[in-house]
Amino acid sequence: MRTAQAVWMTAPKAPLEMREHRPGPIPAGGMLLETLASEICGTDVHLHEGRLDSVPWPIIPGHVSCGRVVETAGSVRDPFGDEIRQGDVVTFYDVFGQCGSCYSCLVAKQETRCPHRRVYGITTSANDGLLGGWATHIELRPGVRVLKLKAGVTVNDFMGGGCGLPTGFSAVERGGVVFGDTVLVQGAGPVGQSAAIFARLCGAGRVLMIGGPGNRIDAALARAVDDAIDLGLAPDPLERKRWLLDQTHQRGADLVIEATGNPEAVREALELVRDGGRVVVVGQYTDAGDITLSPHRHLNRKHITLLGSWGYEFRHLYLAMGGLERSRERYDWAGFVTREYDLEHASEALADMKQQAVLKALLRPRMA
Repeated sequence: MRTAQAVWMTAPKAPLEMREHRPGPIPAGGMLLETLASEICGTDVHLHEGRLDSVPWPIIPGHVSCGRVVETAGSVRDPFGDEIRQGDVVTFYDVFGQCGSCYSCLVAKQETRCPHRRVYGITTSANDGLLGGWATHIELRPGVRVLKLKAGVTVNDFMGGGCGLPTGFSAVERGGVVFGDTVLVQGAGPVGQSAAIFARLCGAGRVLMIGGPGNRIDAALARAVDDAIDLGLAPDPLERKRWLLDQTHQRGADLVIEATGNPEAVREALELVRDGGRVVVVGQYTDAGDITLSPHRHLNRKHITLLGSWGYEFRHLYLAMGGLERSRERYDWAGFVTREYDLEHASEALADMKQQAVLKALLRPRMA
């Protein structure tokens, strides 16, 4: 095919660059996609700030994307046996290369901890091909798990959730929402928004949120959140605790999902969860520092369950997609998309995401 265009992130804090690629031969079982949309998310901000380890610079960012199939090498099928054909609009599980033979894969059943796993747009080098979504085309390696977008589901429906869609779902699953639970979500970004919706879909009686800025709180209140407090209007943790206790008959939340990236939010979650409740930490994707807590007061005496959540598995993507298909009109996932950019404006998109000027930013390589 003719030359493809891609955005390169060559090093932490370095200016983004436009480069040309000529895709190589597609290996058997692989395919080539024309990129329809790729997200700019908090992970991309962290990448550019140099906050992730073992990044094989240079990279083509963009780990969650949608594309139209241009070419397949032989018969390629999705995990359910349906053939993937030229012209199909698909997304894909961005993690590949799990070995299937290590302790994490075979015994612990935690393939997110497989040491051999690679992630599109994060741990894949631009020198190895079009392995990120900030490009006109994406090369899917053999074994990458693909999902078709079902009839009626638009690119923006899915991309409105983006990586927050399965990440939020996996956090809700990890927290074990029980019918009627009061769930508090800390963080109003894409992960927090998705977690709030899935908590509601899983039977939560009340869904509350602490986060900001105000436009993100408004988006949450228009969907699955019953009440929320804007961090910008309530900077005092004691004020936020009084608000939460007033919402929960002075008990605290049954489940708190931390989706902020701020370590202090974890300590606050331990203050806000009820005795015997659960806390899921999903927002600490990078090491933003340490916190001080009291093992006696925060953990032992409260008799709580504290859980970490690292990444998501293919089944989370599949199940979250099913939830999206059934609730897209009710919760307006596409409405999370604040602004779309072409590849030439990727730097602007990244800056807007860093400044939280947008809730969901999409790169549209073929945008007129």
